[in-house]
Amino acid sequence: MPWRIMSVYDLDLDKNAANFQPLTPLSFLQRSAAVYPDQLAIIHGSARVTYAQFYGRCRQLGSALVKAGIGKGDTVSVLLANTPAMLECHYGVPMAGGVLNTLNTRLDAATIAFSLSHAEARILIVDKEFSTLAKDALALMTTPHPVVIDYVDPEYAVDGDRVGGIDYEAFVSAGDPGFAWVWPADEWDAISLNYTSGTTGNPKGVVYHHRGAYLLAQGNVLTASMPKHPVYLWTLPMFHCNGWCFPWSLSVVGGTHVTLRWVRSNFVWDALAKHRVTHLCGAPIVMSTILNAPESEKRVLPQKVEFFTAAAPPPEAVLAAMSEQGFNVTHLYGLTETYGPAVVNDWKADWDLLDGPARAAKKARQGVRYHALEDLTVMDPETMQRVPADGETMGEVMFRGNIVMKGYLKNPKASSEAFRGGWFHSGDLGVLHPDGYIQLKDRSKDIIISGGENISSIEVEDVLYKHPAIQAAAVVAKPDEKWGETPCAFVELKPGKSATPEDIIEWCRQGMARYKVPKHVVFAELPKTSTGKIQKFKLRDMAKGV
Repeated sequence: MPWRIMSVYDLDLDKNAANFQPLTPLSFLQRSAAVYPDQLAIIHGSARVTYAQFYGRCRQLGSALVKAGIGKGDTVSVLLANTPAMLECHYGVPMAGGVLNTLNTRLDAATIAFSLSHAEARILIVDKEFSTLAKDALALMTTPHPVVIDYVDPEYAVDGDRVGGIDYEAFVSAGDPGFAWVWPADEWDAISLNYTSGTTGNPKGVVYHHRGAYLLAQGNVLTASMPKHPVYLWTLPMFHCNGWCFPWSLSVVGGTHVTLRWVRSNFVWDALAKHRVTHLCGAPIVMSTILNAPESEKRVLPQKVEFFTAAAPPPEAVLAAMSEQGFNVTHLYGLTETYGPAVVNDWKADWDLLDGPARAAKKARQGVRYHALEDLTVMDPETMQRVPADGETMGEVMFRGNIVMKGYLKNPKASSEAFRGGWFHSGDLGVLHPDGYIQLKDRSKDIIISGGENISSIEVEDVLYKHPAIQAAAVVAKPDEKWGETPCAFVELKPGKSATPEDIIEWCRQGMARYKVPKHVVFAELPKTSTGKIQKFKLRDMAKGV
């Protein structure tokens, strides 16, 4: 350790309970309940919950969990839809000292079983809708089963059976609404566990700490320019990166959660109009749900709605259509390992004056770091040197800061590889522009190498999305005896539109170098994750048979 010169500021100025407390997002709810006790915290169907009631319920849940034996470092897994119970778990589980593991409800039973075993889950809270999935997963487990608690949504009737012998409402009711919840002894303590999508092998368990959740929750408020008491519509699954930390963000500003059990166009439009929603997040599929709704379901919105989306940059036509419907779309980027989005395309007013192509080029960029992230750059992964900020030299996008995960649970090798050189390696390839904005070019595994030339699938997809008949597109490598690999395009057409493979190929020839043009075009419904991301690993398998 290097020798450090002591100064007068190092003498008799130690940390103590009066001047240093571990950061935790749980404190946001505590404050809002005290300052805005009668403010509406949750709207779910006909149910209305104030901040005082919300805080009391979370404390009851925490108390009940402690009585059930949950303590520091114990995992509580949940298979829940976007319901008040899911929000309660985001506070009640860590209030007991436990770690919240929100499970993707659209995964297969084997993956759920692996996650429960790997996380050493002590308790599993199951929504009745997902009872069959839970039963199948539990049957596959070879490790001790967690105690199962059944949640039945009082507002919506769903099919399914009870899995365990404990009812969620009865369980919570046995807790103390005045429970003196557990403040973390260290802000580095784990608050949640999120499993990445396992495209090859088993998924990895990404561990978040209280400090990171606290900082990104506030970072969301700044990035979204949230005023006091915003109204947030839950179109993003809370099981995805803890809903990008928005379950905690809303408590910073005393906002209202409008929980949606199902993201259906009629529910979305009704909620937007009835509750005067100000903010929502989601993958591009949510925009499609909004825009493709029957005209009878759409409403004229008196308020401007801020929509935050991740994944691929929305095409210019989609952005224009969203604007016409009353939405301002902001493009974000991040990973599970960065608590969700940590990068924003921070739009500048003078860019609105650019012509169409120049404005679209600006919108295609992922952007700059959140306030809560300390550093973001593009590096050569071999030399660990930053690439020139020329918008052309490709490297790996890397993150450094307090909103990067603790690491992968019980996987030191993967953690070490991810943190090599003191940076988090995203696996995404991109460029750095002169103004500091980054732009993704591809995932390292998605680059197509044809005849020795690198082809960015994102670049080809950008051209495809401009075709007037194309609703969604994805490009992957197809093995080729002559070239090694060639681009293969999978395309979804807009309702009522038509096109032939030859039409699509000719369109691409007009917009890119000939060697980048897809050699094959397949019309098919694109396989997607529960959060709307296109599953390219499945398309790569399909391309082998084309």
